[in-house]
Amino acid sequence: MNMTGNTIFITGGGSGIGQALARSFHALGNKVIIAGRRQAPLMETADACQGMIFHEIDMRDPASIERVAAWLVKKHPDLNVLINNAGVMPGDGTGARMDDQKTLATVETNLLGPIRLTSALIEHLKTRPDAVVVNVTSGLAFTPLAHAAVYSATKAALHSWTMSLRVRLAGTSVRVLELAPPWVRTGMMGSRDEPRAMPLDDFIKEAMEKFATDADEILVDRVRALRDNPGPNEWRFVAQFNGMPAQ
Repeated sequence: MNMTGNTIFITGGGSGIGQALARSFHALGNKVIIAGRRQAPLMETADACQGMIFHEIDMRDPASIERVAAWLVKKHPDLNVLINNAGVMPGDGTGARMDDQKTLATVETNLLGPIRLTSALIEHLKTRPDAVVVNVTSGLAFTPLAHAAVYSATKAALHSWTMSLRVRLAGTSVRVLELAPPWVRTGMMGSRDEPRAMPLDDFIKEAMEKFATDADEILVDRVRALRDNPGPNEWRFVAQFNGMPAQ
């Protein structure tokens, strides 16, 4: 994708990977608009980057998504890049009775939110040259983590939907990319100081280098084992990854 001259809308831009992507694209001279549920981190992020814009959005609320999409088209008609990054990763009780509200929140935020927002903006994006939709999935889309099974399933579904979207938009001005992070040191699941996770700065540096290529999948080296997992030994790999003896 083009790395400069864009107008970029990033959901979940007030913290973690979304915030780091926003800062990196802003530093390259792009116009960056960040969005999320909580105003305070959005404002703090935007205040530190002159010219960055923020807007609140609730990715679980279709009406909120439609309002923000209409605002973007009206106020920022040069918008040409959408980065669907917002996500939640609660642990869950798969294998026992589950918390339905937690399950619903995960599915609505991680899967329905990106689908709805892309749907609301896609006709506008088709009018823009060099338009891009980036869906942020996870290495867990390919190798699930059992204690975050619903999260893993939403990312697998988003990966599948991304591939279909790419097919449907072939021949238009819109490219469809997938960014699949490994375990990264962010506030998600208390990983900010986790030594086994990839440092956020290292991840962003490598990801930005790959964004500048023609790749459809933005994969840093540390996620490739998870991405390449499906195959004859899939169960054995998943079992070992989750700390279980492979049968």
